[in-house]
Amino acid sequence: MIRTKIIAFTHKTTDLNEIGKLHIDEAQLQERLDHLKITSVVDELQYLSTCNRVEFMLSYNGNIDKKFLKLFFGAFDSKWKEADINWAINNAQVFEGEEALRHLFNVASSIDSLVVGEREIITQVRNAYEKCSNLNLTGDLIRLAIKRTIEVAKDVYTHTNIARNPVSVVSLAYRKLRALNVKQDARFLIIGSGVTNTTMAKYLKKHEFANFSVFNRTLENAQKLAEELKGKAYPLSELKNFKLGFDIIVTCTGAAESIITPEIYKSLVGDDRSKKIVIDLAIPNDLDAEILKNYDVNLIAINNLQEVAKENLLAREQEMQACNAIIERNIEEFKQIIKTRKVELAMSEVPKKMKAIRETANEVFAKELESLDVQSKETLDKILSYMEKKYISVPMKIAKEILIEDAKTK
Repeated sequence: MIRTKIIAFTHKTTDLNEIGKLHIDEAQLQERLDHLKITSVVDELQYLSTCNRVEFMLSYNGNIDKKFLKLFFGAFDSKWKEADINWAINNAQVFEGEEALRHLFNVASSIDSLVVGEREIITQVRNAYEKCSNLNLTGDLIRLAIKRTIEVAKDVYTHTNIARNPVSVVSLAYRKLRALNVKQDARFLIIGSGVTNTTMAKYLKKHEFANFSVFNRTLENAQKLAEELKGKAYPLSELKNFKLGFDIIVTCTGAAESIITPEIYKSLVGDDRSKKIVIDLAIPNDLDAEILKNYDVNLIAINNLQEVAKENLLAREQEMQACNAIIERNIEEFKQIIKTRKVELAMSEVPKKMKAIRETANEVFAKELESLDVQSKETLDKILSYMEKKYISVPMKIAKEILIEDAKTK
């Protein structure tokens, strides 16, 4: 039985605005995930957070029941009250064993994505693993699972048309922006200089928009993006003091709370009461919801891109059968990988045991060994070393052959 477990919150089951409750600031990642892993007593932990999903991948030998989930979400955020914990329990999708593996393959292959066929997710999965691996949260099982997951996703993208004429959340948002007939001299505020906004910037630059002010917590990163756009760079702390006006805000940061507060927005618009456009692709949203009650804003956000995403899904449904065939084949192959790995781990103890046997033999036959000349001792030592290696490799080879033959007969 594969010990892989996944606790998932996605656009399919959870309101996208609420998924933001599960976002962890980068600065708190080590502390919070360490605490979560220790408190819930899981062997390995991986945390994936994107604009439309948050997923926890675990290596855990127990059952993911309500009791476990209560403990898990209680440890996730010390500020959460009982209502928050119950919300998480009621909204969580739980996948175990083979189903967890199938879900993981579906996610990385974009079959489970808001925008089916978008390739960003494979990078997000890889980055999530590398980040958690560097934090010493993962181990052998998640390493093997992610390695195979990346291979599966590449196989799907290469041998099916699932990603033909690819679209993404960013491209969908840009499509909606262009439909609003934005003027070429529109003033843009770009808040955040991560992958999402950098991708959006490429679309804007391609269509010859030219008036940009870029804000980011790290000024150096803002300067890099501003240089590419031929705009001006500012630290995020200066957003509240910006007085040059704007027509469009493009925002996507990793903040745990809204960074465009009603006070900041009021300062940004000043006396200008014209309708503004805000593209907010952050989870949780960067734009405070109160702003929409008091100002005329055309909001383009993840949750109002879902209808367009459904149309995209219908166009790609015929490719699903080919994708599923690749995934099912890899699930069976991964089962064999896990079985082989179990044998390898078990056999890793053999060298230690062989060394102990050899040391004992040296003690038992000490008198006989003393009677041997130097050349005889060297020859005997070579024979024993050779036999040690064979004692390790032969059983391993036999075990692998049995596993392969067992797989063929199923």
